[in-house]
Amino acid sequence: MKILVLNGSPRPKGNTAALVDAFVEGAKENGHDITVVPVCQKKIAGCLACEYCHTKGEGRCIQQDDMQEIYPVLSEAEMIVLASPVYYHSFTGQLQCAINRIYALDKPANLKKAALILSSGSDQVYDGAIYEYQNSFLDYLKLEDMGIYTAFNKQNKSEEKLTELKQFGKSLKNIAEKNEEE
Repeated sequence: MKILVLNGSPRPKGNTAALVDAFVEGAKENGHDITVVPVCQKKIAGCLACEYCHTKGEGRCIQQDDMQEIYPVLSEAEMIVLASPVYYHSFTGQLQCAINRIYALDKPANLKKAALILSSGSDQVYDGAIYEYQNSFLDYLKLEDMGIYTAFNKQNKSEEKLTELKQFGKSLKNIAEKNEEE
């Protein structure tokens, strides 16, 4: 399965990156093709709401920034994983810009599944990000929820959480395998 991970952390070696790395390790062991995009190291502007993508652009965004590198991967992806530290009860601003820019593709044709990975310093801050993920992302794109994984405080980078994320990656079946079983 082709999996796109949008890592919204500005820290390349931070807690979110460790959780993503564990997930990727497990998923690769199961033969999945993974692309991790560190969105904070990219130049991705917010959506302009100009509707160029749905009028003259035929699914292409008018903005020529690093999101143009992500669109082809997103078009082929069968699963997307949103990963972010929680800033002020939601995703980082950089990840939010990338999420909003998915609008140019409307509903990527191959995308069928999604998961959410969140890290924070407290366990009482996830509600905003989870609400957006469930109601604005999964519902709109009609994606199967593969799980929400959270880590806070000392759980971040703990062997237990890293093992949990690695096992999650290993547990994912290819869409073709799932269809054969049904």
